[in-house]
Amino acid sequence: MSRKRVLVTGGAGFLGSHLCDRLIQAGADVICLDNFFTGCKSNVDHLLGNPRFELIRHDVVHPILLEVDQIYNLACPASPVHYQFNPVKTIKTSVMGAINMLGLAKRVRARILQASTSEVYGDPNVHPQPESYWGHVNPIGIRSCYDEGKRVAETLMMDYHRQNKVDIRIVRIFNTYGPRMAINDGRVVSNFIVQALRNQDITVYGEGSQTRSFCYVSDLIDGIFRLMNTDGITGPVNIGNPGEFTIRELAEVVIDLTGSRSQIVQRALPQDDPVQRQPNIAQARAVLGWEPKVTLREGLRSTIGYFEKALAAE
Repeated sequence: MSRKRVLVTGGAGFLGSHLCDRLIQAGADVICLDNFFTGCKSNVDHLLGNPRFELIRHDVVHPILLEVDQIYNLACPASPVHYQFNPVKTIKTSVMGAINMLGLAKRVRARILQASTSEVYGDPNVHPQPESYWGHVNPIGIRSCYDEGKRVAETLMMDYHRQNKVDIRIVRIFNTYGPRMAINDGRVVSNFIVQALRNQDITVYGEGSQTRSFCYVSDLIDGIFRLMNTDGITGPVNIGNPGEFTIRELAEVVIDLTGSRSQIVQRALPQDDPVQRQPNIAQARAVLGWEPKVTLREGLRSTIGYFEKALAAE
């Protein structure tokens, strides 16, 4: 079989760069596309000398002509700090990016995977969340640029599939963490680790009783890779770790693992902050033979090691 040419949009980001690594290991030729709004060239520095890796600075809001076999559409700011910085740009990235990548997939007959999110479930009334749940989302709130952008991207995927027979995959990604998260990422795991390593107060919103499920990046990438390369399924498929922890529990584990002198302080809960979030991964287990392997403490140890080096280099 000829070597696959694979396009990864958002390929210099946290998830995208790990995916590029996995694809190179699998023997693919990889084109990494990124506009470097939240992506970082240092995430793919180690691949730049590889003859099977190509880096293009490009914004998916604009079309691009390439010959590829597979497209992973990961381009979009994914933390509230970044996606609320320019909400119009965020929703354009999700919607126009999906339209442009689907147009490309249709033209060159490539299989395309859309990185969707657990945020499509909003503040859920069903727990844990199966793929059949339609969600409970505020369409006009401060998070809507991201939540609704991803919901529209899923709609576009299904419509291109039904109308134009485009070969699609949709993955709903739950909270993921690991090395290469940005120091200023704004997501809870990176926030807590950076605050703990600096011995600053750890900020918990509300009582800290809201729950999240944290999936280590290597597990997540394995799930995405399996979904792309499994026939007979379009998705959406939840990929995440079903282990459920309160935000306060996470803060306590981070303090323990870092040996930090940080204190936990409470702040007001942000608008539309989901109370509970936990994936039902029955479909991923049944269809992909996938489930997460890395425990929270294991994953946090390696993430803390990464941030220790990153902060020392500042």
